[in-house]
Amino acid sequence: MSYPTFFDKVKTITLIDPLADFLGSIENGEITFNYLQIVKSAGHSCPTVAGAYLITYKALESLYKNETPIRGNIKVEFKENIEEGVAGVIANVISNITGATSITGFKGINGNFVRHSLMKYDSDIKSSARFTRIDTNKSVDVFYNPSSILADERMMPLMQKIIMNAANNEEKELFKTLWQKRVKEILVDNCDNENIISVVEV
Repeated sequence: MSYPTFFDKVKTITLIDPLADFLGSIENGEITFNYLQIVKSAGHSCPTVAGAYLITYKALESLYKNETPIRGNIKVEFKENIEEGVAGVIANVISNITGATSITGFKGINGNFVRHSLMKYDSDIKSSARFTRIDTNKSVDVFYNPSSILADERMMPLMQKIIMNAANNEEKELFKTLWQKRVKEILVDNCDNENIISVVEV
């Protein structure tokens, strides 16, 4: 399987999943996610998917410092409604990594390993997302805004030609390259740029 090489340069996210350990699914419950896995799940790589991954990485890094994050121990809130804009896309990525879901997730075993009702929409927050540790009640707000990383001016005309079935193979490949170039600039080149992504303790 071929994919853009910069995927391998994206920082990974490691968590401990007590449920996976309990059921013998993964030794010690230690799970490491990489960007390629998230792209496979989402079906595509774009600034939204990249942003959701980066938001999660930064939130967990801030919430857990030198500890390993615990999957299922994290509540996530969004200011948007689930049907608004790209909220659903972002939520799916974050859910895949943290295990948090709204009402569709695992109901638990004797009150343990509960994953449902950990994701909330229409919250009274101003950030892109708020993450809260259930065990300590510590929260962080994450702000993500990639607008300063401009798309190549050739990208939209190329997209229109492709959608209209008027592009040749060379133009299609150029569009793909330009699209993923912007994703790389967000996810690799500017992953620590506070003008793009920032975390504030609540």
